[in-house]
Amino acid sequence: MAQKNQQFEYDVVILGSGAAGLSLAVRLARQNLSIAIITKARLQEGCTVYAQGGISAVLGAGDSIESHIQDTLVAGVGLCDVNIVERVATEGKLQIDWLLKQGMPFSEETTPSGQKTLHLTREGGHSHRRVAHAADATGRELETTLENQVRQLPQIQLFEHHIAIDLITSAKIGLSGNRCLGVYVLNKHTQKVEVFKNKFLVLATGGAGKVYLYTSNPDVASGDGIAMGYRAGCRVANMEFIQFHPTCLYHPKAKSFLLTEALRGEGGLLLLPDGSRFMPKFDSRAELAPRDIVARAIDHEMKRLGSDCVYLDIQHKPAEFIKSHFPNIYQKCLDFGYDMTKEPIPVVPAAHYTCGGILTDHQGRTDIENCYAIGEVACTGLHGANRMASNSLLECLTFAKFAAEHILQQKPHCSWANHLPKWDESRVTNSDEEILVSHSWDELRRFMWDYVGIVRTTKRLERAKRRIELLTHEIAEYYGNFRISNDLIELRNLVVVADLIVRCALNRKESRGLHYTLDYPETDHHHPPQNTVLVPPSFQGSCLDNT
Repeated sequence: MAQKNQQFEYDVVILGSGAAGLSLAVRLARQNLSIAIITKARLQEGCTVYAQGGISAVLGAGDSIESHIQDTLVAGVGLCDVNIVERVATEGKLQIDWLLKQGMPFSEETTPSGQKTLHLTREGGHSHRRVAHAADATGRELETTLENQVRQLPQIQLFEHHIAIDLITSAKIGLSGNRCLGVYVLNKHTQKVEVFKNKFLVLATGGAGKVYLYTSNPDVASGDGIAMGYRAGCRVANMEFIQFHPTCLYHPKAKSFLLTEALRGEGGLLLLPDGSRFMPKFDSRAELAPRDIVARAIDHEMKRLGSDCVYLDIQHKPAEFIKSHFPNIYQKCLDFGYDMTKEPIPVVPAAHYTCGGILTDHQGRTDIENCYAIGEVACTGLHGANRMASNSLLECLTFAKFAAEHILQQKPHCSWANHLPKWDESRVTNSDEEILVSHSWDELRRFMWDYVGIVRTTKRLERAKRRIELLTHEIAEYYGNFRISNDLIELRNLVVVADLIVRCALNRKESRGLHYTLDYPETDHHHPPQNTVLVPPSFQGSCLDNT
């Protein structure tokens, strides 16, 4: 790394510090590349650390790669890229083995012969037990394991509490082509904008759950990478497919605390307020149906009954089993006054995962040269119209590996750009109307929940579209006149993401997977399934070979 004229220079700049970004950093740093990890809060404050379930991998007797592939394709309802699914499913055991070498403390069990082996659980959409996990805190253990590696590698420099604003591309500064040259970053400690030059830039910023009022995601999940990539010239695909996790704890102070799908995998039942089950009438797989089906069923029953929630019941399992398999969830529920060993737990759906994102190829490359997108920020073709449980962490690790391999192949031919333009604040002032940011943020998230949620209509979507157009104009005017802040950057990104979701939803004239509309309630079986691809005004053509 070098710092010249207040501009940082790194071989690879990684935006985001979840499973995708950190595992990529570890792989590249061990090949002696200089790495900057830029993360807008502390290193562990991202979606990865909140993942409870686990990592899909074919490890158990009777399971097969073919079965994992088929389960993923069924969940994706015709929109998965079969080649990508095959590549990722084949990587499962390799990624688990790699994590074990990094020190990942997966849960184990003892076989009848006395051997230690990984304990595998089963989640919705899976036909076998194939989810490797660390009790009910897999994400936290994974993040901690990778952080321990990252902090030991001198090639990696961490920039916590730094938020990226926009990518710097050759097209933006009047050069030929559209190569990613760097990124503008707000240092939240100094409130100054810094320039990071890169040979390669990787978007690993996660999803956009905070565009909705109720979400299982942390506050940092504001779709920054999707918005920055789209503004810079990356195509975006399948943003209509927002996964709502069926079971988040319903409590005014719980802030949508997620209750892992593994609870249902281990026998948990969904109940109405009167104690009766309802999932069998919606799907033969009942509680183990894919998340879109379960979330829609809960939404239907809540609206039908006028109920604030439904209930998840696992009290029929032994108390020691519950406490040992789900220690963190058990304690969290206890903190809110619920003993899951003795009573059902109130649950509601909440926005959980962004299945669409920046369009990439099988190596994580985007339309912009030397710019990659990995993890939830990307649309790789793995998830299709609905992500199967615990395929997300597997995707993060797998595409980090693929991107690392491609970066290492390209490195000898790539160099830093010349001095990049500084951030221009000559025509802005300090804001005297911060209330616009907070009010716009609240309004956006509320109408996205009301109009672009689990069940949609064309009328609701068009209503949301009109509000987004007004907010976009107001935010752009504000952004042009006042100095930036973390909240303004996030709001600017969220309104872009909201627009992308609504436009994709309006373009899909059918119901498929996570997109369900009352105006087109059936899946179109008369035409081949198509991805919804949005091309940005700044699109300069693509360097991809398979999209």
